[in-house]
Amino acid sequence: MKRQYFGTDGVRGEFGGPVINETFAARLGEAAGRWLHRDGAIAAPPLVLIGRDTRGSGPLLERALARGLAAAGVRVGTLGVVPTPAVSLAVREHKAALGVVVTASHNPAADNGIKFFGPSGTKLDDADELLIESLLPETPATADAAPAEFAAEASYVHRLSERLRPGLLRGWTIVVDAGNGAAHRTTPAVLRALGAEVDVIGGSPDGSNINAGCGSQHPQAMCRRVVETGARLGIAHDGDADRLIVSDEKGVEVDGDEVLAILAGEALRQGRLQHHTLVATVQSNLGLKRFMEQQRGRLVQTAVGDRYVIAAMLEGGFNLGGENSGHIICTDVSPCGDGLAAALLLIEAMIATGRPLSLLRTCLKKFPQATRALRVTRKPEVATLALLTSAIGAAEARLGADGRVLVRYSGTEPKIRLLVEGPEEALVADLIASLERAVEQEGLRA
Repeated sequence: MKRQYFGTDGVRGEFGGPVINETFAARLGEAAGRWLHRDGAIAAPPLVLIGRDTRGSGPLLERALARGLAAAGVRVGTLGVVPTPAVSLAVREHKAALGVVVTASHNPAADNGIKFFGPSGTKLDDADELLIESLLPETPATADAAPAEFAAEASYVHRLSERLRPGLLRGWTIVVDAGNGAAHRTTPAVLRALGAEVDVIGGSPDGSNINAGCGSQHPQAMCRRVVETGARLGIAHDGDADRLIVSDEKGVEVDGDEVLAILAGEALRQGRLQHHTLVATVQSNLGLKRFMEQQRGRLVQTAVGDRYVIAAMLEGGFNLGGENSGHIICTDVSPCGDGLAAALLLIEAMIATGRPLSLLRTCLKKFPQATRALRVTRKPEVATLALLTSAIGAAEARLGADGRVLVRYSGTEPKIRLLVEGPEEALVADLIASLERAVEQEGLRA
């Protein structure tokens, strides 16, 4: 049975639409409370902590969730505006039964979403989300809720500041683009505590400017500022700061695959990479697999979504993984994606090797790649689309063993994502164009 509302990263959509609205949030809160009480699994009243990003709709959804949770006999605490990894930390520190984050991550301000974390600080799995959906009431039986306040921001800043020696970054200039999101205070605070001079952009959220021309989706301004200020690196977060995109000192963007290669290479060198294994998704460049083989390591690949990366890491006892979109998970630091923690690990690698990012990134030789994210009006199974499957088969035949094709729907947006990798840029460009034409001919385009 498929989930109806949950995607790869919680429930997400336009605020005021058929799903992301106050009524549905109250229903979802009540369903989550019912799930906590299933079979008497948790003694009443369990504690649920709610954090959010900076979207204007966040407080409305937070209050609606709290009312639904209270109706199901749950004690609710609020964390305010904090990064997603701070919610994960707070759940563990306060021994909460559940954590909730009201965020739409990298989506525009008009969207919002809701995602859940279990008591271990990791996202709920597909089966638990499906069970919560099955417990949704037709209409919410809301109750008055007066959530207690928990100081999650200070605890998160303190925990991350301990990752490096105090004053270690004295003399460093670092550009931070917080995307007008949840990390607009936390990331600068940690870096300054470590001695760095921090130049902040995207640090003035107003409820409607999250991810607007800034942050990990729009890193160009960060890259320019790095060059202008002579910074060692730049860090750009998405709206809830569970991922990052980096700029090297020359103002060139460093993507998630390059970050993973740098971190995995350094961990292998120091004997810290558990089972010599890195976990990534099928979206990662083929060059990452070749890199790990050259380093006498191994790459395990999962479906797209950091939840699947984390599940594979926990199952295999691996401690490093992530996505090329910038979700980086190091379970030695946190059981969920954490953009700031990843940045600190990257800085550690720079210090340990004495090399700037522009040199460190050259360890990964990427295959030529082309991607498209096309808005669609519907999402029929790809296997039922004759023209598209024919185009995929033709592309795979031309690439043989020297490349790959990946076609999938976004789990968080009305989009179909196309990816082609191969030995030559001209061939890759030709094949991605053939896939795009097939999507058009199938009448899927919005």
